[in-house]
Amino acid sequence: MIDEGVTAVLVTRATTQNGDDNHTSRTGVRRNERAVRECTYQDFMKCQPLFFRGTEGVVDLTPVCLRDETVFRISNCTVENQVKFATCTLMGIALTWWNSHVRTVTNDVAYAMTWTDLKKKMTTKYYPRNEIKKIEAELWNLKVKGTDVVAYNQRFQELALLCDRMFPEEANKIKRYVGGMPDLIYSSVVASKPKTMQEAIEMATELMDRRINTFAERQAENKRKFEDTP
Repeated sequence: MIDEGVTAVLVTRATTQNGDDNHTSRTGVRRNERAVRECTYQDFMKCQPLFFRGTEGVVDLTPVCLRDETVFRISNCTVENQVKFATCTLMGIALTWWNSHVRTVTNDVAYAMTWTDLKKKMTTKYYPRNEIKKIEAELWNLKVKGTDVVAYNQRFQELALLCDRMFPEEANKIKRYVGGMPDLIYSSVVASKPKTMQEAIEMATELMDRRINTFAERQAENKRKFEDTP
């Protein structure tokens, strides 16, 4: 009833402000809305994509690509414009590399490629093998420091984004994540049998919070007992 009332008010206001001919016919049936306007370069840039200079390799490129894909969605960027708009965020040596590629294959060929093909080409160019090995080694040996599961979650997810090929299945990623848990909660997380990374993260965080709270309560109880002892 509330939804119907709100809708009626909005329709009445629109009719009053813009006239019946703009929105409704004489029969009271609402006309079709105007087609969604095509995303322009200005629309794309208003969504604040990240710029890529090509100086930090894989660490810098991955978040740039993820941000571009988010901007494509929220700006309604068409498939035909994705490469054209995304390459406008290249700067420095990355822009020099792209301009060289355009001169080699011509404008038509360069901008006819898909976003997926562009990502592959940039990955090949800016993912040095030695840099990837270092990141993979860090991820493989990553563990929770003390009881700071939150910091572990953050770093694990950052590295996992950069090392997708290490985890062909979600189960592989979960196993590596759980392997970094401290003995304090490791068995409990394994026993919960998480099926997704989100489940594993939530379970580990909740279990550690409980352990920390229990420890704090015991300390407070022991302190009270000590103070009450003559």
